Amino acid sequence: MTLCACDIAFSYAGRDVLRGAGLTIAKGRVAAVLGVNGAGKSTLLRCLGGLLRPHQGTVTLGGCDLATMGRREAARRIAYVPQSQRPGLLTVFEAVLLGRRPHMGLGPSRRDTAAVETVLHSLDLSRLAFCRLDELSGGELQKTAIARALVQEPTVLLLDEPTASLDLKNTMEVFGIIRRAVRTGDVAAVAVLHDLSQAMRFADDFILLRNGRIHAVLDRAGLTPEAVRAVYGVEVAFGEVGGHPVAMPLKVADAA
Repeated sequence: MTLCACDIAFSYAGRDVLRGAGLTIAKGRVAAVLGVNGAGKSTLLRCLGGLLRPHQGTVTLGGCDLATMGRREAARRIAYVPQSQRPGLLTVFEAVLLGRRPHMGLGPSRRDTAAVETVLHSLDLSRLAFCRLDELSGGELQKTAIARALVQEPTVLLLDEPTASLDLKNTMEVFGIIRRAVRTGDVAAVAVLHDLSQAMRFADDFILLRNGRIHAVLDRAGLTPEAVRAVYGVEVAFGEVGGHPVAMPLKVADAA
């Protein structure tokens, strides 16, 4: 199912944050949203998820306008993981089970609880199933949020800096799980990332934002040091380590 944004714009208190953004995200691919702080990355993600309504333009999923889609139907199709999580008194199991609410009747079925158990196992969270959220580390809390999103069985997965609180091992595991979900579950994933090398390793497409506008949407072959320089203002060199792409920042680019 294809997610499309057509000429969307959004502003906070009269200040334009996103202007004239248009893109298409296809299932089976991971797209990384890249750009400097304040470029509009999180705002774009929230507009794509229907959490913010664009002041102009439309966002559609499978040809259906998100603005006219019911909240329950949208929640069945789109899962969103924000930058930060609020710890509470729920257990990990209960928090992840909330991701099944769009699919539930009056209460959770055996299929719902089995889905939670499966996702907890895949993210190595089973041992924490009955721990309260306020007892978790920042990384464990982030993994719980990702588990809640995956258990929704969405067709679109939106992640705002999903690995910001994770160590190297958990980062690798989480991205492996996201890629498997995309490949095997007909899912499209869009992730805001700050680590360029991480994005180059795990993403298929790159959405480059500059001053609230989409500067370019590129595939792996199209992402060049010149494109990075135009968006970040930094000279970089691309290379490989262990067969994986890496980006090495060299210096701040000279002003044009």
